[in-house]
Amino acid sequence: MSTDILTFGCRLNTFESEVIRAHTAHAAPMLVVNTCAVTAEAERQARQAIRRAHREDPARPIVVTGCAAQIAPERWAALPGVARVLGNEEKLRPEAWTPDATHAVSDIMAARETAPHLVTGLAGRTRAFVQVQQGCDHRCTFCIIPFGRGPNRSVPIGAVVEQARALVARGYRELVLTGVDIASYGPDLPGRPRLGQLVRRLLALVPDLPRLRLSSIDPATIDDDLWRALADEPRLMPHLHLSLQAGADLILKRMKRRHTATDAEAVIARARALRPGIAIGADLIAGFPTETDDLFQETLDFVTRTQLPYLHVFPYSPRPGTPAARMPQIPAPDRRARAARLRAAGEANAAAFHATQIGRVVHVLSETGEAGHTEHFAPVRLTAPPGALIAARITGASARTLLAEAA
Repeated sequence: MSTDILTFGCRLNTFESEVIRAHTAHAAPMLVVNTCAVTAEAERQARQAIRRAHREDPARPIVVTGCAAQIAPERWAALPGVARVLGNEEKLRPEAWTPDATHAVSDIMAARETAPHLVTGLAGRTRAFVQVQQGCDHRCTFCIIPFGRGPNRSVPIGAVVEQARALVARGYRELVLTGVDIASYGPDLPGRPRLGQLVRRLLALVPDLPRLRLSSIDPATIDDDLWRALADEPRLMPHLHLSLQAGADLILKRMKRRHTATDAEAVIARARALRPGIAIGADLIAGFPTETDDLFQETLDFVTRTQLPYLHVFPYSPRPGTPAARMPQIPAPDRRARAARLRAAGEANAAAFHATQIGRVVHVLSETGEAGHTEHFAPVRLTAPPGALIAARITGASARTLLAEAA
């Protein structure tokens, strides 16, 4: 029996699970559950997994960590089979995984730096994640994550480059820069570099890296160097995923976001002007407290007007302790119905975007042997060895996927 890791939530959690995997390589068998606190559903799934694992193997110890565990450790410690709860800082320390280690959850808000961790691979993945920052200094009214991750802390450029080189040496053809709020990279480092400078330095210093991609980015803080990189660096993929959350100004204000709908449209227009054909996705919350039918329609119209093809839509989930949880709530069935309408609009946009790809030669990173993604992060059905980066011609399209054959 070995140590197994169940990971919920974001790419950063996926990266950190690989750090944990290295720390537990020679530890006694256990189950590690790396939790997420973004939604109530994410927490429900983790609790369900813990209860199921304990029923199937009552003797196997379970260690719970991640954002949900950081925020409410006592709640997770009370679940059957849970031997230990570790905070987000502690889970990355090798001494936390020794046989005599006990519960450890420190005050994450007191964290002032994030130690770089060298990961040489991600189990079962052909695309690798590289952590560049940790935590968030903003206080969006719906979000509990700053209390699970602490303040903004950046990984020095040199350490990011070292991580990238190690992954490229292991054969990874695409890296994704990840963190909690990557657009806020750098103010805590000497010289106060921005994300754009990191991207340009990384591409210059790791010339063998074919593809670099960004995870979700705040449209309010895209710096000039990053715009230049998007325009000039072909190895920076033509794909942006924006943390928008809404397309109605009043809702954005009540969310305490730092952009307006007009600001977001300007970012989208600038990206398309600098990188024609770029694919743009967005995170959206449906049914935020106080969202009337008319305000929801503003977001729906925004999606249709901007023709965003790749949407991550979430029905609003109240997070205890956040200001939005105390606002007048939208009934859950209405939230789900609005989310479905936004997803349908996104699928229509995706179908239109995918149709423009028919006949084009693209480069596909094969991930499963039967599917992969293009430069634009468009999903493709294509038979090729996992990890291969191959030229392919698009032969068909639907809202969900592209069809391709080797060019």
